[in-house]
Amino acid sequence: MNKLNIHNNMAKILLLGSGELGKEFVIAAQRLGQTVIAVDSYANAPAMQVAHSAEVINMLDGDALDALVAKHQPDYIVPEIEAIRTERFYNYEEQGYTVIPSAKAANYTMNRKSIRDLAAKDLGLKTANYRYAASAKELSDAVTEIGMPCVVKPLMSSSGKGQSTIKTEADIQKAWEYSQEGSRGDVAEVIVEGFVNFNYEITLLTVTQREGATLFCPPIGHRQERGDYQESWQPATMQSEHLQTAQEMAKKVTDALGGAGIWGVEFFISDDGVYFSELSPRPHDTGMVTLGNTQNFNEFELHLRAVLGLPIAEITQERIGASAVILASDHSDNPTFEGISTIANAKKSDFRLFGKPTSRPYRRMGVVVTYDSKEGDITNVTKRAKELASKVRVLK
Repeated sequence: MNKLNIHNNMAKILLLGSGELGKEFVIAAQRLGQTVIAVDSYANAPAMQVAHSAEVINMLDGDALDALVAKHQPDYIVPEIEAIRTERFYNYEEQGYTVIPSAKAANYTMNRKSIRDLAAKDLGLKTANYRYAASAKELSDAVTEIGMPCVVKPLMSSSGKGQSTIKTEADIQKAWEYSQEGSRGDVAEVIVEGFVNFNYEITLLTVTQREGATLFCPPIGHRQERGDYQESWQPATMQSEHLQTAQEMAKKVTDALGGAGIWGVEFFISDDGVYFSELSPRPHDTGMVTLGNTQNFNEFELHLRAVLGLPIAEITQERIGASAVILASDHSDNPTFEGISTIANAKKSDFRLFGKPTSRPYRRMGVVVTYDSKEGDITNVTKRAKELASKVRVLK
């Protein structure tokens, strides 16, 4: 019997990061009677609006994080963002706390250097050619070795922040400066990746359980701009052998990291095979497409069940679907929305507004989801999501 059944049916979950993904996770937890303390660096973050209680701290302050864990003594510590003093997680595990998916997973995946070296060097997974750089001079040297075009990413960042493509010598200094603006935490180093001439990219949501088999959701295709996803669709059309290779690679890396939960494992698919790209040990932004009930459980429900140790018998595709982001175009301390009625009036469509208290250019404020039967046309469903999202304006 797992911990949930032995003690009581209400676990205490400390959620570190309270954005839109955390909000949907809290909603899933509420439906199963769990208690959630939502934590973020600012008040009234989306997940705080639906959690039992909230705390505002700088999660890069290790002492403040220690004090919070001691105060609440949670059954589960669930990170949702990168900007956390994750090395403290090892201490929490030694004290008997359960970190999701595990302290090792959180530490490795919060830093692109750790996860890339694990995948490429330790596990032998196919990746883009890469180098690291800790200064503008080292970045220039790395670009010379890798060649142009190449992609520069901070070792710690999310949602494409600080990421850029270098096409000419003139781009190098700008890329370094932008990487430092977008880096989270106190890590200045970047990864420089050779450009993979891929046909498309996917997210393979992978669920690891405390007991039971590793499960895979139908692959999710997505399109990015500025390093951040704009639309996603499920299932992505791909060759069965490529899907099998991606599943094998995802299982290798999640097995190596250990623990239970959902993982967003990203791959490039090209003419010469499948390339491992990145991995997140939590629900993935492209997985918001599952809010369109494309599966028997959405990604947040799957994460929660894995966290609690509840068995997941299977993941089944129920219908096809797509998601498209609603972005802000300006700064506002009181954002409002125009055009929501258009989505509400559209068939086989839905939307979520995240409730973020402020907006800024390109900040994700909501998402549109569209769907159809499994026999429907995924291209049309995706086009419809994109068109509906474009009808919404975020006003000051």
